[in-house]
Amino acid sequence: MQISAIPENRPPGAGAARRPSFLRSITLELLALIIFVVVFNLLAGVGAALDDAALILLGLAMAVTPALLWLVIFYRLDRAEPEPRRLVAGVYLTGLLLAAALRVPIFTVIFATDAWMGVYWWSQLLGNILIVGMVSAAIVYGAVRVVVFDNPEFDERLDGIIYAVAAGLGVATISNFVYVLQHGGVDLGIGSIRMVVDTLGYASAASILGYFMGQARFEKTPLIYLPGGVLLSATLTGLYFFLIERSGANSFTGDVWRDLLVGVFLTLVIMGAVAWLVRRANEETARVTQLSASGDSWEAKPATPTITTSNITTTEGDAV
Repeated sequence: MQISAIPENRPPGAGAARRPSFLRSITLELLALIIFVVVFNLLAGVGAALDDAALILLGLAMAVTPALLWLVIFYRLDRAEPEPRRLVAGVYLTGLLLAAALRVPIFTVIFATDAWMGVYWWSQLLGNILIVGMVSAAIVYGAVRVVVFDNPEFDERLDGIIYAVAAGLGVATISNFVYVLQHGGVDLGIGSIRMVVDTLGYASAASILGYFMGQARFEKTPLIYLPGGVLLSATLTGLYFFLIERSGANSFTGDVWRDLLVGVFLTLVIMGAVAWLVRRANEETARVTQLSASGDSWEAKPATPTITTSNITTTEGDAV
């Protein structure tokens, strides 16, 4: 295992013991998003009193809120060694701008997904994986790679997940913006659920790619490792939205609360797997590197001298 130089003279994962639980943070995030949905469903009647312009402005504000909630709670997850806000914001904005720039050319002009994706179940599945998923994963990879991958502040595996989720939230924000603009505003009840479901899908799939990027940042990995992470993240994104779309009678116009429950369940499964992978990787690093403190720096322990027995002869019954 090859470990890259770690800033602040500490091994990757050294601050893990001081962090709040990864899954506990995810649980807090899900609770915050459910509260967001409940509040806007309670205020659903207010939308009837607003004109189209006000509904669009309110919808755009709602579109950003789930991403901001997620970023705040994930930033709390890294409170022991918090990432610079400018880098987290930079990755988020890069993901958002890339999604805004690529969405119309790819989805509308090149592939015209509205014309064929929903015709058959298999076209829906393949379209979600090969187009929606691959575009999202490519944006997440590009944003993290360009903005922060080689930055010294990227100093442990969990940072890969935090930055990748930030980029995925940028993609989710544009998806929510498009939904608001296409509908000339948004229904406060159904719209809030739709936005949370989209946010959960993009963020949880991005976390898988973030794990792969965190591993590649600190270990020597095979050439196909990161492309495999992109493909896995794309596949999970596609499967997530395929299952969500098939769970209701007609996408988000069916049983939207069921969509939310399915989204929460899938997010817990994916994030639980990520939490296990991060813990396992950190334990393996600690076991293999056997780092010990020496002054103000961390360095590998010297190898334990071995005793050779090439010059020792024994007879039957003698102890070596």
